[in-house]
Amino acid sequence: MAEKPKQMETGTTTVGVIADGAVVLGADRKATMGYLVSSKHFPKILRIDEKLAMTTAGVVGDAQALARYIKAELRLFELNESGKATVKGASMMISNILYSRRFYPYMVQLVIGGYDNKPRLFSLDPSGGLSEEKEYFSTGSGSVMAFGVLEDKFRPCMHVDEAKRLVARAVRAATKRDIASGGDGIDIVVIDSRSYKILGDEETKKLAA
Repeated sequence: MAEKPKQMETGTTTVGVIADGAVVLGADRKATMGYLVSSKHFPKILRIDEKLAMTTAGVVGDAQALARYIKAELRLFELNESGKATVKGASMMISNILYSRRFYPYMVQLVIGGYDNKPRLFSLDPSGGLSEEKEYFSTGSGSVMAFGVLEDKFRPCMHVDEAKRLVARAVRAATKRDIASGGDGIDIVVIDSRSYKILGDEETKKLAA
């Protein structure tokens, strides 16, 4: 009997935190294929609308295809309804897409963060299971380490600057202990009522120090 081909394993660390008036998302930059580091600069926070982003853990092609799919669906919703979908509405769209493919799933674990009338954070599993997270969440192979930092340092109604530092340190902790997380730097995005802001490398280095 022929052996089954080995599946290439991937790893990552992504984090989402609810702050006072904003949601903060963070991710490492390492992309792996088994023991090969295929990229040290891979973006894992994908912008899918004006004030909405998705962090990705899992199979890269599935995550990118899903991002293209939901961008198109959100644009159609905006044209049909003359308004943008809420963060929960967009998350439910993604949940429905994932559920419809549950027997041949997108191999991803997602965090959806954004701002409508307040900052909101949702987590999704490959079969479309949807949960609203009131404080924080982490995905990927490094999430065990990241959760340890989040559990210890998170507090309700954190200032955005505190939340940025917490996200940076949670991702950094994972990169120190998880061999599949790392890369050159950390990506951090802050979404509030006014803007979608991507932090620069120098700022993230200071936050993670």
